Amino acid sequence: MNLLRAAYTVSLMTLVSRITGLAREVLIARYFGATAWTDAFNVAFRLPNLLRRLFAEGAFSQAFIPILAASRENDSAEANRRLIDDVATALAWILAAVSVVGVIAAPLLVLLTASGLHPAAFDAAAWMTRLMFPYAGIISLVALSAGILNTWKHFTVSSLTPALLNLSVIAAAVLLHGVMHPPVYALALGVMVGGVVQLAVQVPALRRYAVLPRLHLNFRAAWRSPGVRRVVQQMLPASLSVSVAQVSLVINTQIASHLRPGSVSWLAYADRLMEFPTALLGVALGSVLLPSLSRAHAAGDTLRYSSLLDWGLRLALLLALPAAIALGVFATPLVAILFQYGHFNAADVEQTTRALRAYGLGLLGLIGVKILAPGFYARRDIRTPVKMALVVLVCTQLLNIVFVPRLAHAGLALAISCGALLNAGLLLHGLWRRGSYRAQAGWAGFGSRVLLAQLPLGLVLGWGAARLPWLDWPGPHAHLLRLGAAFGLLAAAAIAYFATLALLGLRPGHFRHAE
Repeated sequence: MNLLRAAYTVSLMTLVSRITGLAREVLIARYFGATAWTDAFNVAFRLPNLLRRLFAEGAFSQAFIPILAASRENDSAEANRRLIDDVATALAWILAAVSVVGVIAAPLLVLLTASGLHPAAFDAAAWMTRLMFPYAGIISLVALSAGILNTWKHFTVSSLTPALLNLSVIAAAVLLHGVMHPPVYALALGVMVGGVVQLAVQVPALRRYAVLPRLHLNFRAAWRSPGVRRVVQQMLPASLSVSVAQVSLVINTQIASHLRPGSVSWLAYADRLMEFPTALLGVALGSVLLPSLSRAHAAGDTLRYSSLLDWGLRLALLLALPAAIALGVFATPLVAILFQYGHFNAADVEQTTRALRAYGLGLLGLIGVKILAPGFYARRDIRTPVKMALVVLVCTQLLNIVFVPRLAHAGLALAISCGALLNAGLLLHGLWRRGSYRAQAGWAGFGSRVLLAQLPLGLVLGWGAARLPWLDWPGPHAHLLRLGAAFGLLAAAAIAYFATLALLGLRPGHFRHAE
């Protein structure tokens, strides 16, 4: 298997979700702007997302999928069904209880997360939290279904379902923003409908493979089953790892809520742009590397283990560095062409641009963590990354004390970037100290060529960002002309970058890595 091709495939599937997610943010910016009301929605949506990260693609998936795969390989079909039914039953009961508590305690949760919201926006956030909190339970059942289907080597449905949430929110924003009061409530309704649709589309595929979970009322029997106990035991350390990042997110949201109205939203819009390179590069490379690293570790092949990490780091530098340069140099045009419509004005562009540039400084760190952390997970070492994450959490909050009074919401983004770079550095040092990673020959020449190739890319984008009127483009078709100019400049910068690399002797074939 060609790992480069595998990473490309995963990136392509992720791209669909990210494009629809970006379209969702564009529509939200157009219809709702960056106000106290959009701050309220972002706060309310963030609360169930904390549980989604824990129960869905976070700790639960990491624990359940390997256990189910081992059961399918070694046990009978009836044992597989019993494991699926017990885990689904226990998870459904727990999620139902958590959802009830979340709905009842919504005002308290908003107070703990964003006490600085305007009183009317605080009440709106509490109402939307009550409406959207069950989404965490629904999407966790979606993750359960996706894990089952992926174990049966059926990836199509699970790879496409994330886009359904974005499409649902887009439809709600377009159709209901003029009906509901305040209009931002339409977004919360779209989230809930999207969650139900995501779960519903899994059912036919589960039935086709005869693995549709059969829920039952006996929670105690399900909880006591050996399969559920194994999942819970595996979840505990993974939950701690996920929780560290979520605690940092809650603290930053709390701080942002005490800044100018719109601060939470400016950070959210900038974060959405950051998710493109982070997901397409970091998540894809991490997903491809983890199973390969696990096989190399199981075989005791330390040289291959190190070479896999080296390959990932080189590819990350090759692709993440120009993305970081583009986010910094071309930030204003990117924000303007995507979000400057309707209620999202030039001042919002400026504030979102500040956050995006601050986030961009840490892009290499964010992607590096996605590559380096699997180096520990493949060795079944979860404690070390958790300890490092705790150190990073403390350092990030100390940096907030320094940056936020001077840079406001952009200081929060800058602290996150510094924390990501520190996290990546700690992970790299830890792998080096354990002898798991040794840099292969040629890094000096490779790094210097990549750095040199940033010059033409930066010059093209810098010239375009400075010379063209992005915030006030003249003419009857200003939006289309502005969009065309941006894509043209980005294409020219990409051509200049890769042409320079080719002239310097780097070819795509240098990054193929057989598995």
